[in-house]
Amino acid sequence: MNLNVLYGSNYKLRLLLLLLWFSTVTLAQNSARNLGKEPWNFRKGNDNQWFPAKVPGTVHTDLLANKLIPDPFIGANEKQLQWIENEDWQYQTTFTISKAELKHQNAILHFDGLDTFAEVYLNGTKILSADNMFRTWKGDVKRVLKVGQNKLQITFASAVKKGKEEAKKLPYTLPGDEKVFTRKAQYHFGWDWGPRFVTAGIYKKVVLRFWDNAILSQVKTNQDLTDKTLAKVVFSVDINTNKVGQYQLKINDKTEEIQLQKGQNTLSFFYEIKNPKLWWPNGLGEAHLYPFDIHLIKDMQVIDSQKVTLGLRTIELVQEKDDIGKSFYFKVNGQPVYMKGANVIPPDSFLPRVSDSVYQSIVKNAVDANMNMLRVWGGGVYADDAFYEACDKNGILVWQDFMFACAMYPGDEAFLENVKQEVVDNVTRLQNHPSIALWCGNNENDEGWHNWGWQKQYKYSEADSTKIWNDYQKLFHDLIPKTLDSLLPKNENRYWPSSPSIGWGRKESLLSGDAHYWGVWWGLEPFEMYEMKVGRFMSEYGFQGLPEKKTFLAFAKSDELNFDSEAVKNHQKHPTGYQTINEYMARDYQVPTNFEDFIYVSQLLQAEGMKTAIEAHRRAKPNCMGTLFWQLNDCWPVTSWSSVDYYGRWKAFQYEAKRSFNPILVDITANEVNYEVRVINDEPIPHHITLVEEVMDFNGNPIDGYEVEFDIEANSNEVLSATPKENYRAKNLRQMLISVTCTTATGKTSKGLYYFVKPKDLQLTKPNIQISKIDDFTYEITSDVLAKNVYLSSEEDTFFSDNYFDILPRQKVTIKLTKPVKAIRVTSLFEVMKH
Repeated sequence: MNLNVLYGSNYKLRLLLLLLWFSTVTLAQNSARNLGKEPWNFRKGNDNQWFPAKVPGTVHTDLLANKLIPDPFIGANEKQLQWIENEDWQYQTTFTISKAELKHQNAILHFDGLDTFAEVYLNGTKILSADNMFRTWKGDVKRVLKVGQNKLQITFASAVKKGKEEAKKLPYTLPGDEKVFTRKAQYHFGWDWGPRFVTAGIYKKVVLRFWDNAILSQVKTNQDLTDKTLAKVVFSVDINTNKVGQYQLKINDKTEEIQLQKGQNTLSFFYEIKNPKLWWPNGLGEAHLYPFDIHLIKDMQVIDSQKVTLGLRTIELVQEKDDIGKSFYFKVNGQPVYMKGANVIPPDSFLPRVSDSVYQSIVKNAVDANMNMLRVWGGGVYADDAFYEACDKNGILVWQDFMFACAMYPGDEAFLENVKQEVVDNVTRLQNHPSIALWCGNNENDEGWHNWGWQKQYKYSEADSTKIWNDYQKLFHDLIPKTLDSLLPKNENRYWPSSPSIGWGRKESLLSGDAHYWGVWWGLEPFEMYEMKVGRFMSEYGFQGLPEKKTFLAFAKSDELNFDSEAVKNHQKHPTGYQTINEYMARDYQVPTNFEDFIYVSQLLQAEGMKTAIEAHRRAKPNCMGTLFWQLNDCWPVTSWSSVDYYGRWKAFQYEAKRSFNPILVDITANEVNYEVRVINDEPIPHHITLVEEVMDFNGNPIDGYEVEFDIEANSNEVLSATPKENYRAKNLRQMLISVTCTTATGKTSKGLYYFVKPKDLQLTKPNIQISKIDDFTYEITSDVLAKNVYLSSEEDTFFSDNYFDILPRQKVTIKLTKPVKAIRVTSLFEVMKH
């Protein structure tokens, strides 16, 4: 309808009729039924007895809900539940179809996720076979549906048995065992931080979709930001059509007439945004988003619609040869950005239990700790939409692995075709998110092949070794990048075949590409090695810390809180985990004999070790342009490398990460001659700062100090002062510290503390810590002498705005709580060391 032609220059009449026309446009024709709301049942194999089930769900959670198994997370129950993975499972439901629904021209049964090997039957007719939990599965059921009762049945075969059957077909053993033959979350088979629960079930939404004339199948976008005053967005819209004819496509305020042919139609539409606001990563500006509503209209009715939210930005992965080797960093909107963040794993062993709010809390934890990038690790799953939407809103960039980790994979045609469709499904779903910064082929597969001794371990012949490596190259250097080329515009196609690019035992790993450095922890090297082993982009490194006592009590009884209990041992999946923690602890701390004290000191140990790493990486800017620690979260309550435990409780490490990721960081280090103070500014603007350095003893008596003003450049790293070590040689270094405070002209403050000796050598005195309640949510804390590593806790699960912090003599520290508490318990390093 061309209103200009019909109504000429009568603007008000045209506007009125336009509003009336759109007010009569109604949502019609296409509809959907959420079959998860129907009553479902499940059973083992062909057993006679059925039990109620939940969809989305998994067999483990359904067994638990029916009290057929104990809680998998408690004690050592995991061990007695391994039988579940070897069984086949059946699910079924009945639902009613009306005459009106059956009159629709098309009926599609749509599964967002089936875990994993599934046969789907509707009214006794096979609809589809599934073999990949990362794909979406669709079946045309128009001819199978009937008015009245319809029966949907799904049989899930044991993924373990299926994987082992496939493994037997090869003349050699692939590293990774049966899991590599299953396109299923690899962590389900157990990891060094997670339990082995090989799940099955309808783990995502199942929807019955009806449509008639046409349907929007997908919307892709590409943006041109060449002109800073006018952003040009191209919408590529795929429409599946039954009925040839005239339609309208409306994108926000812009409507176009379109002629559709029967079958698949791909149409391009151009949308311009004047004076666009750019999307920026956290800490560099607003993560501005533009919402778009896309409506397909026929005969005054909206027959289908989709929503797309865009952030206007450019991202480049810059790899250029330099004096060191080759750079590896990201530019956002033309500006080099230092990436600060962490690796994330799936938030639960049983994925349907993960609500949108859980994903949102993961992203909030990243934002609150001054991060700007998260890496979705390749041994888990492609996260739910809620995760990427939260990243979009909060300016958190995403390094997205494809789901391959620490293994070698088959290269037969069926497997490759399955992976290709997996890539298509997930890239199509995620590609419009402004947060997506990088697609990465796998986690540590290349590293494992070249550095973990697999050839020797599995005694490969030369022919077998060649075949396995050729299959690797077919998958990660041919199929995946070519598929990305077919899906993404050139300016959005950033692919990295494997993380890391070179193994941590090789010096070349620090000269180019990204690096996983595990000399600390796996190699038992001291934390000080972090200062020497700094690569161009540190995408993995880490150290374990125990979760707090409340988390232990979620899976163990109070009398089981010791290292001999099965519950405590089962919730540590690294073979020498507690031993390794103990060995490092003895280097730097007095090792407590009390379990609760051990928890506390392990968290301090983890925090200090990771502080050493993060600040060494930031100190190396611009040669090093990224630091992503392992790991942010957990999939169950466990002792692991996480900075936030399964229940969302921050460890000391997360609080330390917040400080070490401060956009303006005060960094104090010692070299052979001097104690150096530098300020690292990651902000895109220069600052005029006042720097105050105080050298004092633990009673607050001044020993040395100065105040000076500086101008620091944007995105800079500068040494601002150097004090000769000779100045303090006659002093008691065991009872003194350096405190440096940096304040910008706009009032932003950053602080750094430096201790001259290891924590176990400090001569601490008993602090008199006073807590003053300002209101239900605010407290002020002071101490007469140095109070080291003050840990606040309460019976209630409140969140403290800061924790595990040092209080200098006569300093006031203000703490905010998220909810009121009856009382606050205070622990400091002095009390624990006295034990």
